[in-house]
Amino acid sequence: MASYNRVMLIGNLTRDIELRHTPGGTAVTDLGMAVNDRRKNAQGEWVDDVTYVDITLWGRTAEIAAEYLRKGSPVFIEGRLRYETWEADGQKKSRLKVVGERLQLLGSRQDDSGRTDSGRGGSSASSARQVHESYQDDSAEDYAPPGRRDAQPTGGGSSYQDPDIPF
Repeated sequence: MASYNRVMLIGNLTRDIELRHTPGGTAVTDLGMAVNDRRKNAQGEWVDDVTYVDITLWGRTAEIAAEYLRKGSPVFIEGRLRYETWEADGQKKSRLKVVGERLQLLGSRQDDSGRTDSGRGGSSASSARQVHESYQDDSAEDYAPPGRRDAQPTGGGSSYQDPDIPF
């Protein structure tokens, strides 16, 4: 049976990003994101449920995130789920996390003084900066990063002809 492992999240960072590098020189960062789910409770009042998600970014995506994002920054991240297990103090531990493959910065850019760079005009959608980077982990043998695929013909070709179809 085929499966599909894709996650898309919009939320705010819960901490500043700490960029580090593997011994091979690849940039990597772990970040936390808070995403809200809004619903009505039994009394009819709106309630926000917050979910905290651990995310890992690799390569140029990690470098861009470290350069432009801070605690509280709004961001869109697309990636895949990954289940990790390890042993600590003789106990087996596990967690589900997201390996981010696509990052889109939302909101305006801030400089070190906290001022926003929103004086350029234009809409926030047109000023959004986008980064697309794929990273394939060695342990993800059957995973293929998203990419552009050419359309494939379907059906039996041009054997069906109907003079009433206008195209």
